[in-house]
Amino acid sequence: MERFQDGVDLTELWKSSKVRKTKEGMVRSPKPFVCRPGFRLAFWIMLVAMSALFQSVLPACAQESSEMDKQAQNPIARLISVPVENDFNPQTGINKEDSYVLQFKPVVPFKLSDDWNLITRTIIPVIQVPELAPGLQGTTGLGDVQTSLFLSPVKAGSVIWGAGPVISFPTATQDILGTKKLSVGPTVVVLRSHGHWLFGTLVQNLFSVAGPKERADVNQMLMQPFVNYNLRHGWYLTSSPIITSNWEKTSDQRWTVPVGGGVGRIVRFEKLPVNVYTQFFRNVERPDGTTHWSARFQMQFLFPKK
Repeated sequence: MERFQDGVDLTELWKSSKVRKTKEGMVRSPKPFVCRPGFRLAFWIMLVAMSALFQSVLPACAQESSEMDKQAQNPIARLISVPVENDFNPQTGINKEDSYVLQFKPVVPFKLSDDWNLITRTIIPVIQVPELAPGLQGTTGLGDVQTSLFLSPVKAGSVIWGAGPVISFPTATQDILGTKKLSVGPTVVVLRSHGHWLFGTLVQNLFSVAGPKERADVNQMLMQPFVNYNLRHGWYLTSSPIITSNWEKTSDQRWTVPVGGGVGRIVRFEKLPVNVYTQFFRNVERPDGTTHWSARFQMQFLFPKK
């Protein structure tokens, strides 16, 4: 269940961005929004690529072991993995255009002792946004990089857990793409595997501790419940919506609550196992200016110990 992500809130980013006023009105200085592929084109390319992938890999793919399935779906397993996630958000901003987030999320475990593991997870987002407000031009660039450190017991019982700090660094290349604040907070993940089922929840809350005073403070919660039902031959049904709440906002603009799910499969490229899935979500609660629905496609490259 490697699909934990930032929960990038584009509306909150532009609201907290620094805007300067000139004789012509409200403008800002990021680079123009160029080379933005349409959401529908990218979406259909994603579907065609996934279909071609399954058709080409399935005949040569042996059935994955249940142990590999469990490791791939466990966010704090002692397994090196490199997820590459694509998030498509149609009809965003004032002109109802499309936005896109590409996230690299390497997970690297370390054995601290016979009793404890340290699982590191880094999220590196590349964000593409359209015009989100009058005079606030769209742009593309690096967002804020986030690192989570999970301390987890080596000998877990029926319930597996990990806890530690999460840190968000102000690495965004444009004001609109990040908070410009150094933020820290706690993060906890709890899960259980029972028969064909794997389910659990990740929760974190970030608080800004440093950064420009003119930028909005950060006090944002992210909660990601997840559930998998494993089928035969590596297939599984999955749902992992990312629920966010910005505690600095009024109650009617605070929550983003998606509902949905999808399907995935563990396949092999030669000897390299890859966890592939796609999900679709409908936002039943959302701030003004954000999308009604979104699509997520991910390929997670797995590097099990020999």
